[in-house]
Amino acid sequence: MRRSVFMLVSVLVLQGLSESAAHLSSEALAKEDQPASAERPNIVLVITDDVGYGDIGSYGSPDIKTPHIDRLAKEGVRLTDFYAAPQCTPTRAALISGRYQQRVRMERAMGSVGAWLETGLPATGRTLPQLLKNNGYRTGLVGKWHLGYKPEFGPNAHGFDYFFGFLSGYIDFYTHIRGDGQHDLFENTAPVHEDGYMTDLITAHALRFIEQRAAEPFFLEVAYNATHWPYQPPDRYSKAANNGAFQGPEDAVPATRKDYAAMLERADAGVGQIVQKLEALGLTKNTLVIFTNDNGGEWLSRNAPLFHRKDTLWEGGIRVPTIFRWPGRIPAGKTSAQAGITMDLTASILAATNTPVPVEARPDGINLLPILEGRAPVRERTLFWRINVELRHQRAVRSGDWKLLLDGDDLLLFNLKADIGERNDLAAVRPDLVAKLRPLIAAWEKDVDAEAKATK
Repeated sequence: MRRSVFMLVSVLVLQGLSESAAHLSSEALAKEDQPASAERPNIVLVITDDVGYGDIGSYGSPDIKTPHIDRLAKEGVRLTDFYAAPQCTPTRAALISGRYQQRVRMERAMGSVGAWLETGLPATGRTLPQLLKNNGYRTGLVGKWHLGYKPEFGPNAHGFDYFFGFLSGYIDFYTHIRGDGQHDLFENTAPVHEDGYMTDLITAHALRFIEQRAAEPFFLEVAYNATHWPYQPPDRYSKAANNGAFQGPEDAVPATRKDYAAMLERADAGVGQIVQKLEALGLTKNTLVIFTNDNGGEWLSRNAPLFHRKDTLWEGGIRVPTIFRWPGRIPAGKTSAQAGITMDLTASILAATNTPVPVEARPDGINLLPILEGRAPVRERTLFWRINVELRHQRAVRSGDWKLLLDGDDLLLFNLKADIGERNDLAAVRPDLVAKLRPLIAAWEKDVDAEAKATK
């Protein structure tokens, strides 16, 4: 069923779209997906939280200084058209599972009360950290999890040898208390109490993990909670409003862009320390470093030149800064317009590490490394998103340069290459494309929802 649906999708996409060298034969793709060597590189994946597309210096930020993240861009490839989900839990579920979050029923951000405490991402034995662990990698996560509270849904159950961080979506950066007032800081499955600003603690534990695993191949996910609210800058404690509940522009004393900037700059400093540690241990050339973000930026963020923000399917809600650096393998100082999505990180990491992927894993992503290394041309992609809650019903598909957005009952069509800010709706000009793209969304929804229902 799944194969037939996606054969239909492929046919519909190709109709009316120009043939390109990006569409390689299956034999050529198989050859180019092979790594250049049988080395076992280390992987460091850095994920920030709620950072805007235009908040990073190399993505045009005029006020926030991110020299260390910018250095990764200077020494690697900066992707301009990379996507996540519109919220944090879905993106993290897609990363860990390697599949669209709808398939695993993790489509919305998890809360920290009531029924949310009883659910989570099931451990299948085929998740990213587990497959890497099976391949002899030491695996670690420091920072935010947000995929389940019970041990059977936790990081260790999914194959992380080591976990230091928190399970909920946000905590007080100083007291490490989550929104319902409960303590939320763990080392593996045990609660721990450790003084310090959360961003700094994440960096410190990341450095410790690298030091301790330097002699063996490792995978480390560094999941900063900066710049998620509460907007608490470093070195100046301020009690989080309502135990860290959402802070908005209507608050009596609104948070400031200056505080937001200080939070991101501290995370950038942490990235610098991690890069320096790799250099000091002689691991730079054998380490793939990836920087990305979990969704579009919040109200204090700068998402320019994109429109709108987190929790929407406009570009400002789903397009995120993403950088790959691997000296000697990925060229330095390049920019790529290759369209990518979170599950591609999963596929790329598994390919880079020569990790066997069982057939039943059925990954939705592709290995981007041949493209970023210059061994393969840019590939045309068809990617999907959905928000399906009471106050917001949106669906979107990007196929090549074209994006169809269903916002409630409205059908809006944009050419993202010519109109990155989604200001020029072309639905009236190209109804033929609307007619071709809308069925793709229906076919994709039918596919992912059928799988979610079957595994419930």
